Amino acid sequence: MEKEIAEIRRAIRDIPNFPKPGIIFKDITPLLGNGPLFQRTIDLLASRYKNQKIDVVLGIESRGFIIGAALAYKLGAGFCIVRKPGKLPYETHSASYQLEYGSDTLEVHRDALPPHARVLIADDLIATGGTAAAAIALVDKLGGTVVECAFVIELSFLKGREKLNPCSVFSLLQYDSE
Repeated sequence: MEKEIAEIRRAIRDIPNFPKPGIIFKDITPLLGNGPLFQRTIDLLASRYKNQKIDVVLGIESRGFIIGAALAYKLGAGFCIVRKPGKLPYETHSASYQLEYGSDTLEVHRDALPPHARVLIADDLIATGGTAAAAIALVDKLGGTVVECAFVIELSFLKGREKLNPCSVFSLLQYDSE
């Protein structure tokens, strides 16, 4: 598995000063564009959950849609999307979270989960944990249970997993510094 993780890490491109000066953006598009490597990435994530009876995978806008939908397919689970405000056509629940400068909000359809659903939250990356914390709050509002939050990348130096306690967090790759 270490060899596969190293190959995945090499496929992730650093983009300095994006979206603003001082940020190093972890670009997963080269990983997504490599079919066999993308497949191995999803297989590695899915292997962790294959015996956990996941009912629904929840993908966080927007790269979480890609990771989450592929995971849901692999696990034979339903797929639910969480979006920015005003993007969903039906009645929604919302949850706000803090950003470095201000706040933002996520929404989910009120009927997105079956009763008592076991939910896996999926996204490409966890940084400060704000969006994942909002997604957890939305699952709670819908009466689901978060089994775990799964990420391809974790920027561990930003301590985002601490914001998600007591939810369990799993990431394939960890970066301990910028």
